[in-house]
Parts: sequence; structure tokens; C-alpha cells
Amino acid sequence: MPTLVRAAVLTNFLDVARELGLDANALLRSVGLSRALLADPEQRIPAEAALTLLERAAEAGNCLNFGLRMAESRQLSDFGVVSLLISHQRTLRDALTTTVEYRHLLNDTLAMQIEDAGKMVIVHEEVVAPVPARQGTELAIGVLFRMWGALLGARWRPHSVNFTHDAPPDLRLHQRVFACRLEFGSEFNGIVCAAADLDVPNPAANPAMARYARRFVESLPLVSEPSVVLDVRKAIYLMLPSGRARSETVAQGLGLSVRTMQRQLDEAGANFTDLLNEVRRELAQRYIENPRYSMARLSELLGYETPSSFTRWFIAQFGMPPQTWRATRKAGGVARGAGPSAA
Repeated sequence: MPTLVRAAVLTNFLDVARELGLDANALLRSVGLSRALLADPEQRIPAEAALTLLERAAEAGNCLNFGLRMAESRQLSDFGVVSLLISHQRTLRDALTTTVEYRHLLNDTLAMQIEDAGKMVIVHEEVVAPVPARQGTELAIGVLFRMWGALLGARWRPHSVNFTHDAPPDLRLHQRVFACRLEFGSEFNGIVCAAADLDVPNPAANPAMARYARRFVESLPLVSEPSVVLDVRKAIYLMLPSGRARSETVAQGLGLSVRTMQRQLDEAGANFTDLLNEVRRELAQRYIENPRYSMARLSELLGYETPSSFTRWFIAQFGMPPQTWRATRKAGGVARGAGPSAA
């Protein structure tokens, strides 16, 4: 069964496409979508179609910040009914934990994890899909960033926003939206902030409203049945770049024993080794697009101890060495750097 997302993830797609002079209807048809499907924000649409649409629009408009353009005008209310629950949490940490807990109601492709790192907290946010997701990633992180800004106002002072992909030629839009340090070519996608900032009280919090909203959200019907395969894939996405994507650590992160996780995967017709390889393939194709990553760095991010081991695996998967793949993509890729201004 394909992963579904709310049509609300494409809120203002038509507006941004029109600003860039794109044929939105043709782009929608190319991925099997239509204006009618986008009219209802609660309508569920295939995640791969939504992500592919963003990438094709960015290519057609020669606009590497298409997803971020969409994020710039998003509001907390775009989260639907979950926004009421999020907006009344006591602190930003509570709001973030709630977002992670109910992310399946927002976008089932999102993998999120909160990592405490001393005085800092790293919020990992990855888009789990077997298609390119640069635009989807910038949209997701941009929306999350704006949501926190709406809760804390001027008190929201993140340390950095991190992306695994390379920087666009024009950074003005990124600088305007995030107004903090930008890290491209990072080993993760997400936001880094001071741990103390997560415990700043939310002045709009209302415990009674939060309890009411939680009861209402929990009464909503599930759009799809829980999927251990998707849960394992999400965990691998989050853990692979740090070298922790082993069956033991993934099972522990899901609150399962290794035996229970394996049994559930067996029942779903999957196994951990195949899922690990699938995620490696997907991430390899994303990471190799970033010219800042050396072969040594690519092997580390994909869990290999040496570049030679990574190269052998890559050849077996894609039929050519990673250096050749990168050169071929660069020679045949879309020109980047021209196009509409970000200002």
C-alpha cells in the first residue's frame, strides 16, 4: 500500500507555481494529481506523487528553493486539527514531542527524532521516500521552523538549520526564512537549538484546551493501519548516517525486542537486511548529488567502514562506480543557478 499524506502538504503549491509562470495543471497531471484533489486539505494523496511534483516544479522553474517558497507562507493552522493540540502545549519541548507523536496525522513520510547533545538538542527530520526529496525536505523543515516561531515569537533562537544537500547558488530566501546559521552538506536534516530554549514557557498554553484537543485528535479514525515496515524504514533513515542502523538499535528505538521486530517483519513479508539495503540505495542517490561529499564521507554516511566497501556495494546496486554516477548526473543534470530571484 502506498504511503499517503494529507493534500494540505501541497497548500499554496498553485500559488508558487503561478508566481514562477509554471503550468500547474500539466505538472499535476504528470504525477496523477489534479486541482480537485488539492481542494480538500484532508484528502489523502500518494506521498511519492507529492514529492515528485515538488521536484518537477523546481526543475521546470529552475528554482532550487521551490519547497522553501511554499513553507515561507505556511501557518500553524495548516496542521489541521492537530494544530490546536500543538499550540496549547506548555513548552516548545512538549509541542515538539506532540508533533512527533502525531506526525502520522500530518505526513506519514516524516521520520522525526529528538536527540539530546549536552546543552544542545538536535531535532532530526527526514523525508522517507524512494524518490528525490530535496524540495520536500526543505518544505518540511521550513514548516516546522515556522511553527516553532509562531509559538515562541522572538524567543525562538535556533543555533542552526541543517541540510544534507548542497547549498543553492542564491541563499537569500533561506537566510530570510531561517535567520540563523545554515549548514549544508550536513550529516542530517533538521534543526539544532539550545536545550534551554525547549523549556521556555508557551504564553498561549491552555491545559484545558490541550486536554480537549488531545481527546478529539485521538478520536480521529486511522487513515492507514500501523506499519512495522514503515516504522523500521524511518528508524533506519534516522540512524544510518550516525552508524547506528543495526537491528538491535532499531528494535530498541521502536520499543521492541529484536525477535519481536523480526517476527512482525516476517508477517509483513519483509526483513531487516532488505529494508536496510533499500534505505541505503535511496540515501546513496540523494547524497551523491552533493558534490561536497567525498567518497570517504559517502561511505561513512551509508554505514561502510571503507570507501572500497562502499564502492563495491554501489557497483553491485547501480552497475557503475559512484564517481561515474556522479559525473554522469553532473553532465546531464539541470542547470542550476539561473532562474527567479529568491528575494
